[in-house]
Amino acid sequence: MKCPFCGTPSTQVTDTRENDEGDLIRRRRRCTECDKRFTTYERIELKMPQVVKKNGSRTEYERDKLLGSMKLALRKRPVTAESVEASLDRIEGHLLSLGEREIPSEELGELVMRELRRLDKIAYIRFASVYRNFEDAEAFSEAIREVSTPARRSRKPA
Repeated sequence: MKCPFCGTPSTQVTDTRENDEGDLIRRRRRCTECDKRFTTYERIELKMPQVVKKNGSRTEYERDKLLGSMKLALRKRPVTAESVEASLDRIEGHLLSLGEREIPSEELGELVMRELRRLDKIAYIRFASVYRNFEDAEAFSEAIREVSTPARRSRKPA
């Protein structure tokens, strides 16, 4: 592994830790040349489904893009980076468990909203307001009611 600071190809692993689920390895490394330290992560690489956008175009799934969207919604909210990473891991786990080659962007957006709702209700509202493209105050109010009241079973009129 090359040192990100000086580019030397000689680095030394000083610590290795596996996460609780056993699907991620964190390694602390030290450059033998400049003596700076950095962290690398090793995870299993599985083929994620392609995302089918509303206009029918297809694009590769990008974890960093999803992370950026979630971070924007979570900006200045009291949510840890570890919680966000765990949410992304759950989303990716769900995508992989589907076993599909493609997933509609709408379904991916709903997965993100479900995770944001678990993490922080304000972030959920922020994301939903952009994702669902609220047209008026009533749509916004409805989203607020969604997070304000516990999930209810729908009742059919008698």
